[in-house]
Amino acid sequence: MAQVLKKCDCRNKTRCAHLWTVRYREPGGRTGRQREKSFPTKREAESFGVKAENDKRAGVYIDHQLGQISMRKWAEEWLAQHQVNESTRRNYQGFISNHLVPALGARTLAGVTIPDVKKLQTAMVNGGLAASTVNDRMNILRAMMATAVKERRIYESPCDGVPPIKTAGAAVDPDEIPTLAEVYAIAAAMSDQYRLTVWLQAGAGLRISEALGLTSDCQREGFLRLRRQISAKANQGDCVTRFVPLKHRTADEYRDVPTPTFLDQEIGNHLKRWGTVEVDGVEALFAPRERGKGKMPTASTYGYHWRKACAAAGVVTPDKKPKYTPHSLRHFFASTALANGVPIHEVSRWLGHRNIKTTVDTYGHLVPEAWDRCRDVMQQALRPSPVRAVAVAA
Repeated sequence: MAQVLKKCDCRNKTRCAHLWTVRYREPGGRTGRQREKSFPTKREAESFGVKAENDKRAGVYIDHQLGQISMRKWAEEWLAQHQVNESTRRNYQGFISNHLVPALGARTLAGVTIPDVKKLQTAMVNGGLAASTVNDRMNILRAMMATAVKERRIYESPCDGVPPIKTAGAAVDPDEIPTLAEVYAIAAAMSDQYRLTVWLQAGAGLRISEALGLTSDCQREGFLRLRRQISAKANQGDCVTRFVPLKHRTADEYRDVPTPTFLDQEIGNHLKRWGTVEVDGVEALFAPRERGKGKMPTASTYGYHWRKACAAAGVVTPDKKPKYTPHSLRHFFASTALANGVPIHEVSRWLGHRNIKTTVDTYGHLVPEAWDRCRDVMQQALRPSPVRAVAVAA
């Protein structure tokens, strides 16, 4: 049982100004580590002692000292515990450095409150971040706090009292999807070495980092087996790993994507003209052939070639900016496949989405025949044709 006492030598301990100390043990009986905590009044000390004993019996005891770690330090420890890919780690570190530490870095883990979390969320919104981005950042904080609860550093997560921000629908705007003529125009205007990237995205739905990371071992008969994508730091001389796992995949996972005949031919033409360059033990299709151009292109450096091609093709906005982004070609792939009856669960798998909900939310409205099928099914179910009605009655 917890013991309440004063460590002073005063005769009248009830009147002296010294603190009251609670002496108790952590779970484990006599083998549990002995702890002490001091309070201004005997009532507070006794209350804490009772709570500590009740928590041990209920199996919810926490070590309050573990919660005294600063949020800055806890974020560092939490991140070190997680094995994530490079882009995810960069995303986590960006949130920690740019938002979490400035707002809550000096607070203790146990001292973070629901109002603190709400204030951080509001600050990110007022800072111009999209609602979906804010929710993603808040999910990082939720994960940090959930780990703290699991490790019994805190009783409950202050994030539980802060709901996500309502976001606009994720459905892609049809105006954000290039036409077939525009795809051809961009491909024709793209520099020869990178023209294949347009067809890889529009014809197989690859992300630009996956297209730029294509290697000779990816090509199979009638499909691509994707195992890696290019690192965001691949063009830097000190980059250690130029190829990283696919998004939402671990290093030993892959994704198969069917390739139409024309795309197989385009890949063959590219290989005949440009060949491959050995990079980190694999034969890369898009490694620079010129000195001083870095080791590998990245989604960022590719932007120059994309903007130049869009300008040359006339696929620009009134203010002369590219009308689309490379990601728009994935929209073209998905919308074209769905409009021609390819099942959405297959399209989702080929796009590499984390789950089919993402695909449905983004592209579900682009399945035109679904409307007609629904009309026909409900018409026959609720107002059947006279011939069918007579047959049922008989």
